[in-house]
Amino acid sequence: MAKQTKAPISPWRFRLVAVALAALALVLVWRTLTLQVLDVDRGYRFLQGQGNARTNRTEVIPAHRGMISDRNGEPLAVSTPVASIWANPQELLQAQGQWSVLAQALGMSVAELSARVKRFSDSQFMYLRRHLAPTEAKAILAKKIPGVYLQREYRRFYPAGEVTAHILGFTNIDDKGQEGLELAYDEWLTGHPGRKRVLKDLYGNIIREIDAGEAAKPGKELKLSIDLRLQYQAYKELKAALKRTGAKAGSVVIVDGHTGEVLALVNQPSYNPNNRSQIKPSAMRNRAVTDMFEPGSTMKPLTLVAALESGKYQPDSPINTAPGYIKVGPKLLKDHRNYGELTVSEVLKKSSQVGTTKIALSLDAQDVWDVFNRFGLGRSTGSGFPGESTGVLPNHGNWRSIERATFAFGYGMTVTPLQLAQAYTVFANHGVFQPVSLLKQEGELEGQQVISAKVARQLVDMMETVTQPGGTATRARVDAYRVAGKTGTSHKAEAGGYAEDRYFSIFAGLAPASVPRVVAVVAIDEPQGDYFGGLVAAPVFSKVVADALRLLNVAPDDIEPPEAPQVAGKGGAA
Repeated sequence: MAKQTKAPISPWRFRLVAVALAALALVLVWRTLTLQVLDVDRGYRFLQGQGNARTNRTEVIPAHRGMISDRNGEPLAVSTPVASIWANPQELLQAQGQWSVLAQALGMSVAELSARVKRFSDSQFMYLRRHLAPTEAKAILAKKIPGVYLQREYRRFYPAGEVTAHILGFTNIDDKGQEGLELAYDEWLTGHPGRKRVLKDLYGNIIREIDAGEAAKPGKELKLSIDLRLQYQAYKELKAALKRTGAKAGSVVIVDGHTGEVLALVNQPSYNPNNRSQIKPSAMRNRAVTDMFEPGSTMKPLTLVAALESGKYQPDSPINTAPGYIKVGPKLLKDHRNYGELTVSEVLKKSSQVGTTKIALSLDAQDVWDVFNRFGLGRSTGSGFPGESTGVLPNHGNWRSIERATFAFGYGMTVTPLQLAQAYTVFANHGVFQPVSLLKQEGELEGQQVISAKVARQLVDMMETVTQPGGTATRARVDAYRVAGKTGTSHKAEAGGYAEDRYFSIFAGLAPASVPRVVAVVAIDEPQGDYFGGLVAAPVFSKVVADALRLLNVAPDDIEPPEAPQVAGKGGAA
């Protein structure tokens, strides 16, 4: 068999293959350049964008809400970290086989989960559970169900619960203020969330941070004028008083007589802002700021201011109240008994309707109204609390005699407990009227001299007799301190006139009477049984003011000096 010889490769074929390989190499190099270097259509920028769109995410860094504290720095409202579970319904629809696992982890039925997913099927976001403990949220996320993600948030917590509920209010599930100071200072308290870019895997887990982005800015802190110690004591005493008297509701306000700062403000009934599942709307009202009532005899000191300013009367001027009643128009106004002749000071001490009426009818009605107006009645206290009522201070063009009389002892007008407390700070502050504040002040608020310091002092001395033996409020006394104040018992208005058996029981006062520091108002709505302010509201005043004076380290002003020991002389005995 003849040996076969290989045909030589023709040069043109070799060159063709070499050129083809070289061209292929150039094509590969060009493609590599277009994918990684050159900025051409659908080049490396396009590919990087597509990759980033699938893996890079901008994460929101939640910012916590500013803390609210009392005047001593005790926290009243704080934000605690929580976690929420959300899902992309379109992704979740692709993992229906794992819905039973997810539903069990969420604590809901598969039918409920299915209905929720279908309801949001056209969107890319829905919440599954809000405000879980971080450990609970991580346990759900550990199931690694496609389309289920975690979102970090903050939840508001109120350490004092119902004790401070009416002042603070609360936030909604998105941490926005809804009531109280949370609403009034929402912009101040709200933080600004930050941003950061991260790289995520298929399951939404963060692999690494791409850049730090913008840091979150927490909300600013808010320091209140409230003293939490006084707030607790006032709340405890008010709650006990309502239980004891069977009253419908009540309020206590304690104000610093020098600065106008509100040291305590409590109401009953109240609610727990940490658990609002069964809140009754009636329990949410801050009655001390929003509810108005006719103040009754607590207005008599203001009427006597007008009397002293007129120059017609002095504290010891005589007033004949015999025979214990007086007819004004069609109305018969009575005292509890015939007191006979009383001084102006004794008219206040006995809370004589006859004496007050005679004084009021001898004065110009506009002068009495002017005093009430100067004491801040009929307008805002300046507290800035949302929904605050201004009360009603009518000014008749032509006052009838009965209107002049009843106006002088607190009927035909309305106030709030906070307004009444503000009015009494004028007596405690040497005749200076100033706005009240729910925020701690670095110095005294600027006030306005509305009555002379002399008249203010005279009224304090006269109101002190109210708490002394023979007065209407001996139960308002505080051991070791001199107390000044005035009782009030007013019928509640109803359709067609006044109710015969529904009352507001009130006591407004200040202590210590020598150098007033604390002003307090107690208002009890519809007590059962005893209803006089001196029997119902005065004892509560005594207890809360005693606590206030002790906690504020106010020196006693009613201690009998010890008798000087007798020193034995020559030939004598000790």
